[in-house]
Amino acid sequence: MGKAGVTIGAFVAMWVLFLAAPVMAAPVCSPEQVDLRGDFGTARFSVAVADDPRERAQGLMHVDRMARSTGMIFLYPAPQTAAFWMKNTLIPLDMIFVSADGVVRKVHENAIPQDLTPIPGGDDIVAVLEINGGLSGALGIEAGAEMRHPAFGAEAAWACPEGETQSLPEN
Repeated sequence: MGKAGVTIGAFVAMWVLFLAAPVMAAPVCSPEQVDLRGDFGTARFSVAVADDPRERAQGLMHVDRMARSTGMIFLYPAPQTAAFWMKNTLIPLDMIFVSADGVVRKVHENAIPQDLTPIPGGDDIVAVLEINGGLSGALGIEAGAEMRHPAFGAEAAWACPEGETQSLPEN
């Protein structure tokens, strides 16, 4: 191979390292990221965080589309009975209800847009992840899966590495 081949090869290798560097440097846990693991493997979602009453009330109302690997996580300050509805929600959603230990307790698939019927998630829920309708079934996400997010403490089933946790919201 000539001199140009080595130069191009070195350039490609350097470019690959450059592109990979931000990924390698990214924290394992971030408030804007949710990881799920289970028999299906793992899944990662970029999320908007709704951790105060106003944000939780707004949720994903009036959103007309959402990228496949995105969603919204609703965080509560203490375990509680959780139920959702789809008022003013324009797209079908899957709702993943999670307890304080980060374990998925219930998955409701394909909530119907604009439907006012309550969707109960159960008792002792501290987080609800909403993703595109049908995606949890396509990925195999079901009750018993584990969620990783900084809002869950060190005692969570799949905890963030030490130093990357935060407490649940206080409101």
